Amino acid sequence: MKAIHLLAATALAWSLAPAALGQTPAPVAQRTAANPGWQDDARMRAFIDELMAKMTLDEKIGQMTLLTSDWLSTGPGLREGYEEDIAAGKVGAIFNAHSVAYTRKLQTLAVERTRLKIPLLFGYDVIHGHRTIFPISLGEAASWDMEAIEKAARISAIEGAAEGLHWTFAPMVDISRDPRWGRISEGAGEDVYLGSRIATARVKGIQGKGIGHTDALIATVKHFAAYGAAQAGRDYHTVDMSMRELRDTYLPPFKAALDAGAGTVMTSFNEIDGVPASGSHFLLTDVLRNEWGFKGFVVTDYTSINEMVPHGYSKDDKQAGEQAANAGVDMDMQGAVYLNHLAKSVAEGRVPMATVDAAVRRILEMKYRLGLFQDPYRFSDAAREKANVMTPAFLEAARDVARKSMVLLKNDGDTLPLAASARSIAVIGPLGNSKADMIGSWAAQGDRKEKPVTVLEGIRARAGKGVTVSYAGGASYNFADAGKTDGFAEAIAAARGADVIVAAMGEYWDHTGEAASRTSLDLPGNQEALLKELKALGKPIVLVLLSGRPNSIPWAADNIPAILHAWYPGTMGGHAVADVLFGDYNPSGKLPVTFPRNVGQVPIFYNMKNTGRPYTAEKQGQKYLSRYLDVPNSPQWPFGHGLSYTSFSYSPVTLDRTTIRPGEALTASVTLTNGGRRAGTEIVQLYTHDLVGSVTRPVRELKGFERVTLKPGETRKVTFRISESDLAFHRADMSYGAEAGDFDLYIGGTSDLTQGVRFTLSE
Repeated sequence: MKAIHLLAATALAWSLAPAALGQTPAPVAQRTAANPGWQDDARMRAFIDELMAKMTLDEKIGQMTLLTSDWLSTGPGLREGYEEDIAAGKVGAIFNAHSVAYTRKLQTLAVERTRLKIPLLFGYDVIHGHRTIFPISLGEAASWDMEAIEKAARISAIEGAAEGLHWTFAPMVDISRDPRWGRISEGAGEDVYLGSRIATARVKGIQGKGIGHTDALIATVKHFAAYGAAQAGRDYHTVDMSMRELRDTYLPPFKAALDAGAGTVMTSFNEIDGVPASGSHFLLTDVLRNEWGFKGFVVTDYTSINEMVPHGYSKDDKQAGEQAANAGVDMDMQGAVYLNHLAKSVAEGRVPMATVDAAVRRILEMKYRLGLFQDPYRFSDAAREKANVMTPAFLEAARDVARKSMVLLKNDGDTLPLAASARSIAVIGPLGNSKADMIGSWAAQGDRKEKPVTVLEGIRARAGKGVTVSYAGGASYNFADAGKTDGFAEAIAAARGADVIVAAMGEYWDHTGEAASRTSLDLPGNQEALLKELKALGKPIVLVLLSGRPNSIPWAADNIPAILHAWYPGTMGGHAVADVLFGDYNPSGKLPVTFPRNVGQVPIFYNMKNTGRPYTAEKQGQKYLSRYLDVPNSPQWPFGHGLSYTSFSYSPVTLDRTTIRPGEALTASVTLTNGGRRAGTEIVQLYTHDLVGSVTRPVRELKGFERVTLKPGETRKVTFRISESDLAFHRADMSYGAEAGDFDLYIGGTSDLTQGVRFTLSE
């Protein structure tokens, strides 16, 4: 283990705690991505020992209590009684409080009016940007670019920390295979390998050089666990799955985030195996602490301890608090269950004092590592705040990540890039000039009124002199407007007079995210009806899809020649869309989640298992097979799909050996050629299929990928290494490891590859 790094003492001397505690804390200790385990710091331990010896039970419970701030029309403010609770030492952390002035004001309450002067911890949902907003998380995942994703998280953390924050409730690493679930927009999609890589990148970006640096935040990996598998895609609903599925698919991204150094973990709203996650000793102690050795603290999601009562797991809040504390929850978000009931539970012997002490120690250790006992105002620097928000470099980075995230789903007849001969462009659709929609849900302090660049604005800025760009909303994305034709005439008139039509359609930003589940994945409102009218004009037409989930658009897939998925692309999204439409940037994004033909196929994902009666092309016409009567089994677009303005060709896969023994590895290679006239980036993907196992295995599993940029006519050899550990899974007896046998290996630009090579893992 590397030696722990130390920050030099801050210029502002510690002047508050020593009087109460009798000693000066050690310099700030930090945790780095390269060193996910914290060294046992004797000075920190002694400091906290002395502090905790002075604390009453009520003061300890205060450290376990997280309450919210509000933002009113007149500015930030606390709810009635909260200020008094802070001054009385009954609150250890506040969320939704930001800006240097406001966090300094609240911190002053804690360090000047409480008996022991323990600083507050400030948290906030900095998900895909703070002021500078990047594409939604699912969009970022479509870039398959770990460097870009880490950079987006890095900038988000810099801005958040500059505004007085210490802690963010990100990254969300929930695997989800159900686009009905609104929060699919906040994660990395359906695949465990890609999701784990992205979890690592985001934690590294958020925590930077380590906890304790004033340009970094503490990362919170959430929602632990399996929240993305809610039944029927309905938010907060029950999760019920096998232990093997939990461990092979849903837990690995959490482990990856913790291995990268994530400081805290947030519980999920759902139950697993009949137990709500906030009361699960299995998850929070057996797995998180005992198996994985996690040393940070666990915070609940919003009021999730209280919600164990309607779950039917707890008779009242008091019992819920006992169950949560004994399971391993250190901090109660907003429910005030610990605040109101934990002291009595301790007095009755229902929660051991040692459990409370362990939780409080973990929270105090995090404050110590942040350097707050040295200087409680070290994140409250007005000059740093002014210098590190929405800088030109940050905005340019947001534009770059946005265009990397975009996926060219279809491009028949080279409809894109837009022809240079086009002298008039009609932008049509409810998302064509909507600033609020550009930044999506969970957009932190992103401005929805002025700062976002719309699709229309981006196209107008790029089109140049002599090109007329007109706009008409034409349609509505409101559910209630299905069947209406208000606005159609104006939109059709604008389109009729243009050389090319850009239809910007999709979903209202608040129809994805939390509490935004849908039973239909179709374009809402009357958008498709207008799209059909536009297509009938016979003009070149492009659909720019803006949404936070896979939508089912079978008519558009069959009839619109070019479709670009832009997700919700962020503050600079309009410019990024224009970069792609005009060919200034060659799209390279690949889908991180499968797009179904209709909602009846859901859940549908690339790495599903076979059946005893698989439907194949050779068996067409046979009845008793695993298939649908009305649509093919295949999706509209598979995981890993994404086109380019150039063409890439792959040579057959070659292996340096066809048999490996335990402990050995093989090398798989292809030659990639750019056969087009533009430079482009291809995301080369490697998949395996374990043909026979002690338990059935998925038909494909992503095991590696590489972004490769080639000039026109350029060829490059791309090589991957596959070892025994890459083939491991939880076997029939629930032991973890690979099994001897045959494997097929595929390399290409999407997941639905058919030509592979075979190798063998011997005994």
